[in-house]
Amino acid sequence: MEITVTDLKKCFGEKTAVDIPGLTIHAGEFLGLVGNNGAGKTTFFRLLLDLLKADSGRILLDGTDVTSTEAWKHEVGVYLGEGFLIEYLTPEEFFHFVGTSFGLSHAETDARLEAFGQLTEDILGQNIYIRNLSQGNQQKVGILSALFVRPRLLVLDEPFNFLDPHAQMVVKRLLKSYQAETGATVLLSSHNLGHTVDICERIVLLESGHVLRDMDNRQGEAEQALKDYFDVA
Repeated sequence: MEITVTDLKKCFGEKTAVDIPGLTIHAGEFLGLVGNNGAGKTTFFRLLLDLLKADSGRILLDGTDVTSTEAWKHEVGVYLGEGFLIEYLTPEEFFHFVGTSFGLSHAETDARLEAFGQLTEDILGQNIYIRNLSQGNQQKVGILSALFVRPRLLVLDEPFNFLDPHAQMVVKRLLKSYQAETGATVLLSSHNLGHTVDICERIVLLESGHVLRDMDNRQGEAEQALKDYFDVA
């Protein structure tokens, strides 16, 4: 799924959250969005997903303005944090709810989840509400809910937050293998530069809502530039 951003601007009072004159993310790219707190990463994702109204400009998904229809939402998997979870459901109930929203039967949902065994072993079959799970296990629920629907566009905000080292490595492998197998467009934001450099073939550096650098990272060449920038910042 190709993303085209044109003259996009969003302000909150006098603060500019996003100001991107132009940006194209090609179908099948694995792109990482990095920046300090308040750089505009989450705001950009919310504009992309039509969760916020832009002050000006537009975002196209495969040539369709995201504000003009909701048809594209059935091809997008998203997790932007715990606000995307329904805390009074168990993980199983939540996955079945998500699956039904995407036209999947309970059996199809269960079959798809089986492929993610390393992430599901601590969260399924426990008969525990999501609100009572650890933050790490809530994070797993959110990531799985975005992945198992097999989206053409996957959007994850800080996917490595709260995960222990083992789970971080599992998530990295899952994201890389999913993108390679499906050709999906994958966008993630992260403060973890090491993981971002490891798995993203392109990295965009945002600061105060502006794109400062747009870097090819297919050979890991963005790593030093990012280290230099954040050491200075």
